[in-house]
Amino acid sequence: MTNTSAAPARLVCIVDDDPAVRDSLALMLGLKGFDCRVFDSAEHFLKMPPSRPCCLILDLRMSGISGLDLQERLASLPIRYEVIFLSAFADTHVMRQAFLNQAADFLEKPVVIKHLLAALERSFSRLDQNNQSQANEQLHDALTPREREVLEAVAKGLNHREIGEVLGISPRTVEVHKARIMAKFDVKSLAELLRLVLRGDRPKQQRSS
Repeated sequence: MTNTSAAPARLVCIVDDDPAVRDSLALMLGLKGFDCRVFDSAEHFLKMPPSRPCCLILDLRMSGISGLDLQERLASLPIRYEVIFLSAFADTHVMRQAFLNQAADFLEKPVVIKHLLAALERSFSRLDQNNQSQANEQLHDALTPREREVLEAVAKGLNHREIGEVLGISPRTVEVHKARIMAKFDVKSLAELLRLVLRGDRPKQQRSS
């Protein structure tokens, strides 16, 4: 029986004007469990960009929009992308520009599959970290101004009495605010709350009301 609750496969978009490269990479990565989509040009990708975060394996030199130009245009799209460049014609200036634009890696053609897999793991790790940060920011935005003040004080290690003295409220009121914060973050203990805030761990999936 299929597990419909399983997370979708990690998405890889291959943008290369060489059909042999596109097909071979899609086949190899598909066998490794990645969800692969292929595009024969940057223009094709921009017409049909994915709707969820993904890693781009991007050719540097293509007719029309180049790989570097596409990388710069990704910043205007609403989805987060990580970019791995593939090229047989790299120089220091080009690689420098790619990394200044936050490329995850720059690999030479013909690519060594183990090097590509390692670059993909790093890329998806960066995507996961970004998703965690966004989730925490969304939860923080859901707090009232007073709850944010209490949370900041808790993160500094202050107890209920100390927080009350700083904010001019009673320890009991502090306790009520902390309970509401923990409910919004869906945590059951102070240790869980501190780990979430101080380490940036991924919050639990909010339960539907």
